[in-house]
Amino acid sequence: MSSGHEELPDCSGDEEAWLVEAGDEGLRLDAYLCAHLEDVSRTRAQRWIADGLARVDGASSKSSARLKTGQVVTLLVSPVLQEVKLSPEALPLEIVFEDSDMIVLNKAVGMVVHPSPGHATGTMVHALLHHCRGQLSGIGGVARPGIVHRLDKDTSGLIMAAKTDLAHASLSDQIAKKEASRLYWAVVGGHLPTSVGRVDAPLARHVVHRQRMAVVAGGRPAATRWEVLESFRGYEWVACLLETGRTHQIRVHMNYLGHPIVGDPVYGGDRSLPVKLSGQALHARGLRVRHPRTAEILEFEASPPEPFSKLLNYLRLHRAEKGR
Repeated sequence: MSSGHEELPDCSGDEEAWLVEAGDEGLRLDAYLCAHLEDVSRTRAQRWIADGLARVDGASSKSSARLKTGQVVTLLVSPVLQEVKLSPEALPLEIVFEDSDMIVLNKAVGMVVHPSPGHATGTMVHALLHHCRGQLSGIGGVARPGIVHRLDKDTSGLIMAAKTDLAHASLSDQIAKKEASRLYWAVVGGHLPTSVGRVDAPLARHVVHRQRMAVVAGGRPAATRWEVLESFRGYEWVACLLETGRTHQIRVHMNYLGHPIVGDPVYGGDRSLPVKLSGQALHARGLRVRHPRTAEILEFEASPPEPFSKLLNYLRLHRAEKGR
């Protein structure tokens, strides 16, 4: 089990470890390291791999090796990486469900899920360490105890964490096999071509802006289904169901269709509306998953944050004023 000050594994040096999730299936090992360690170049990652510092399931590998869901990538920390030690923090959490195996939260806008450069404190992981008293799965590594999947900083809504390794493995497997269902609400600009549809477009890192994702031929398969819930003057409220779980998937797919999410600062969403949003109007509304121990089907819903609701009310009022 992880603890608030868990020591990194004793392996003649410090070690970072990550469980490969469904969203990273098929990614090259060197690209995976770049994606999980900010400000690390592909050349540096390849050097670590060649030197045997980066391994897959405990064995040396090649930079070009394609990763599979459930594999464990480890990196023997070099001097440029610092040991991660987490201290529990008493931060507010909106708990939707909790038992001895797992916990489901309605994450607030602005909360970072796990530590990363620039976010050494104040993350959801720090809050979970305090709330769960260290009883979190260790599969995700020292910096990500219990984390099964992630949400962007400025995306609100349902996110689950595992308290045991057994729960973590089960929940991750359900996501990988598309047995878990994750539904999102979004407000997008313009009007989608149909009221119900599906976008199937592969995603990869942007060739220039490495912190962004883009639709790229030869990228990892990514598919999102949408349904228009309500139309306004120049905007639509849509429900999006993930078929895959790629980084920034819904944000990139909506932008690719020419209808970026309102308030999205990275992918060109409209930020001119008077309703103040901290980020994009994207909310993880629904979650359906099988309990990792009892096999009971669990279904959760989370109300969106107040600014999201205010945005919908503003658009309805604006539509009424225009006679639409």
